[in-house]
Amino acid sequence: MTVVLVDVANVVGSRPDGWWRDRAGATARLLHQLTALPGRELPGPDGAPVPVTALVAVVEGQAQDVDAPAGLRVVRAPGSGDDALAATAADLIDGDDDLLVVTADRGLRDRLPAGAAVTGPGWLLQALDAPPR
Repeated sequence: MTVVLVDVANVVGSRPDGWWRDRAGATARLLHQLTALPGRELPGPDGAPVPVTALVAVVEGQAQDVDAPAGLRVVRAPGSGDDALAATAADLIDGDDDLLVVTADRGLRDRLPAGAAVTGPGWLLQALDAPPR
């Protein structure tokens, strides 16, 4: 069982689809898409199955006031999104489930607790685009 922790700003920014014109709208759309993942088994970054038990999304800046869809835990970063992600990862790593962090931010990756697996936004976007298993 795996908890997926998403660096929302990093994932939104990984697709050049005009998100910069409406950061909050792009964030809301991604959060809505993420609600489909808990309870699904996804092909993991290494090919092994990843049973997603929960999804935690960290939002920041102009997007921090976006409504949280039902079934999705949203952490609103009061300051640095990286600080909120690192702190949330530290809290989640102590649970019974594995932790998979989705970010391409190398500096953030260095701040994550030992035992946290990391993958880039491409993996998550591919999972969102694939039909449910």
